[in-house]
Amino acid sequence: MNKENKSVTKQLEGIIFNIQRFTVHDGPGIRTEIFFKGCPLKCKWCSNPESINANTEIGVYANRCIGTDKCGLCLTTCPESPKPFIIEDKTVTTINRQTCVACGKCADACPANALVIWGKKMTVPEVMEVILKDMPYYQKSGGGVTLSGGEVLLQWRFARELLQECRKHGIHTCVESSLHIKPEILEEILPFIDLVITDIKHMDSAQHLINSGVGNELILENIKRVVLSNSPLIIRIPVIPDHNNSEDNIRATAEFIRKELNNRVLQVQLLPYRQLGTEKYASLGLKYPMPDNAVVERSVWEKNIKELAEIMKTYKIPAVAGTTTSVKLEVNT
Repeated sequence: MNKENKSVTKQLEGIIFNIQRFTVHDGPGIRTEIFFKGCPLKCKWCSNPESINANTEIGVYANRCIGTDKCGLCLTTCPESPKPFIIEDKTVTTINRQTCVACGKCADACPANALVIWGKKMTVPEVMEVILKDMPYYQKSGGGVTLSGGEVLLQWRFARELLQECRKHGIHTCVESSLHIKPEILEEILPFIDLVITDIKHMDSAQHLINSGVGNELILENIKRVVLSNSPLIIRIPVIPDHNNSEDNIRATAEFIRKELNNRVLQVQLLPYRQLGTEKYASLGLKYPMPDNAVVERSVWEKNIKELAEIMKTYKIPAVAGTTTSVKLEVNT
């Protein structure tokens, strides 16, 4: 065969760090949620630190290690020399991330799950194989597929192809995104999305920068683009103590939704801060960014978010506390 006529099309691959079946909070009905690795934001309250770095990583849970004297499979399967493991008292306590290539062989071999691999390269057919297992549940519940992260749209070409495949099978699609992305990427992806979920973390860009690592200008402009496209939109506000839980910030957010979006949102969900993911931070050798005193009693945060939701309702905004209130998937034009 003439070499010029040969064409080898390499399948797109995405880096996925989790696939969660039977979810019910990120979109309508029973859903399969695909978590994409990599995020441009650095939110201090993030409960998924394994989602931030775009590359695969090894997590180390030292308390699960059964000992290099009793096992040692991580040492024998690791192809690197010298070995990147830091061992104390015959226990793998951490890993040298400068020399570890995160091939995952040690994690695959570890019988105690003390070493885990965060992030796996997958093709669209491989992800679809998981998704299609639950077609009966989507059909009966009005559910579908939600792409989340991390930031889905850092891998927008892979996401677009996956969404297109879902559409071919009549599966409802939802994308949960920070919307801190180039507008042209948003335009590429919107035609294949049935529902967008995004956050407004603070209306003041300087405060947004301090606590999320980026300003909010691009995010707010992209939220307006979503509304102009007539795409159904849910806005979430993670209510963080000493960050955005003031009445002034909530009123500023409500003004933006009312004036800039003409209240064309399906729902605004106010979510409580919970100290989650601390073990995952430790497994990655990271310090948990939020102070301990940020955690408040349930009775306190529950009262706070209900009061903030009531303030938003005075602006005729469909605000709710939490994610359990059902939502009608129609856009008011």
